[in-house]
Amino acid sequence: MHTQDTTDTKLRGPAVWALVLTGVASFMAALDNLVVTTALPAIREDLGGKLEDLEWTVNAYTLTFAVLLMFGAALGDRFGRRRLFIVGLTVFTGASAAAALSTGIDALIAARAVQGVGAAIMMPLTLTLLTAAVPAARRGMALGIYGAVTGLAVASGPLIGGSLTEHISWQWIFWLNVPIGLALIPLARLRLAESTAPGARLDIPGTLLISGGLFGIVYALVNANSEGWTSAPVLTGLIVGSALVGGFIHHGFNNANPMLPMRLFRDRGFLGINLASLLMFLGMFGSIFLLSQFLQGVAGYSPTEAGLRMLPWTGMPMIIAPLAGILSDRIGGRPVVAAGLAFQALGLGWFAAILSADVSYAAQLPPLILSGIGMALYFAPAANVLMSTVAPADQGKASGTNNALREVGGALGVAVLASVFSSQGGYESPQAFTDGTVPALWIGAGAVALAAGLALLVPRKAKAAQAPASRTAAVPDKVPAAG
Repeated sequence: MHTQDTTDTKLRGPAVWALVLTGVASFMAALDNLVVTTALPAIREDLGGKLEDLEWTVNAYTLTFAVLLMFGAALGDRFGRRRLFIVGLTVFTGASAAAALSTGIDALIAARAVQGVGAAIMMPLTLTLLTAAVPAARRGMALGIYGAVTGLAVASGPLIGGSLTEHISWQWIFWLNVPIGLALIPLARLRLAESTAPGARLDIPGTLLISGGLFGIVYALVNANSEGWTSAPVLTGLIVGSALVGGFIHHGFNNANPMLPMRLFRDRGFLGINLASLLMFLGMFGSIFLLSQFLQGVAGYSPTEAGLRMLPWTGMPMIIAPLAGILSDRIGGRPVVAAGLAFQALGLGWFAAILSADVSYAAQLPPLILSGIGMALYFAPAANVLMSTVAPADQGKASGTNNALREVGGALGVAVLASVFSSQGGYESPQAFTDGTVPALWIGAGAVALAAGLALLVPRKAKAAQAPASRTAAVPDKVPAAG
């Protein structure tokens, strides 16, 4: 008993630093998924662009983020997780400055793509560094706080984006990252322990297959309404993209050292939580992309007012996520995650049912709150469940896989729901915008409802997988000591 207390005390300082540094880095990366949403009307007015350009302003980030995440995890495993974490921070910070300096929509989209590269290198390493630094007995609480930070980024994204856009300029949604990144880089070098995964190899063929495949599919979805579903570019994107993704799956089964070993998906919990994460982000990001514009273009709110009115939905995780993490330690992650996804689906469906060009905010408030509770219950337990389904040696790949699938879900959500929106409505009038948004929200609600069903694939308790993770909690301490 005394031995355990001594160990926990010894690890407290490094664990706190790991939580702070990975949490802030995760906050920046997650923030940039949503910070653009309330700024889209201002960007559209300042730089021009059609619906497709606005989609790419969001998806250039999420897509490069998604397709390079697993490669980023592999780079960290091979060359040092702390070292690559710092590299990713540096790229992300520099690209944020480039985005702020953009004078045209194409330059902004390019800078957002480079931002995604930096985030893809640093983000998968945050969970690996944190999980390794925190004792197993406190891991649920630590991941709960980490989930709350991610939730805070989701919460504050529309609000920060709206406030900066309205009171200064939209460029400041990117300038904000620069001083934070510059502060984190030296602290990460001084306070994080270095570690590697012995024998880690880079999977360049796998990276090329999944990058090309996902780009083709998302390109086709984004351009389907402007080019036509049967046009050569769209059909080529869908067919070639799907073939490359199929090649990536085949590669994962048959290659000796793939970036994503398909054997991981034989675990029911790993399969369930990853598919649920993809569908959750598909429904959530696609809906936020449209609703943040609805609140400004139809309801007539300023960017700041729109961000504030989304807080009952996006702000709930920072209150409930830590409690959800502790609850998942006691009763298992499955019921908490499944309930959260069900609430999120009901909230989106409720929103779709009541939405009209003259809907009052009072009518919107209950589905916003219900969706927020659902999102909060999902975030922290999902991270804990994920890390409990794999052996310690696979935690880097598991983190990269889950983050990648979330980002794929976000990119697909914006592309799919915007495609539904543009086929049923448009920007011509408040009624046209509403006509397009309602069926898109129903699609989002259906995707999250399916995610709730898939979450039930997760076993009640993943005790067998937790044991090895516990045994390796102190491994990062040994690695630096040996070096």
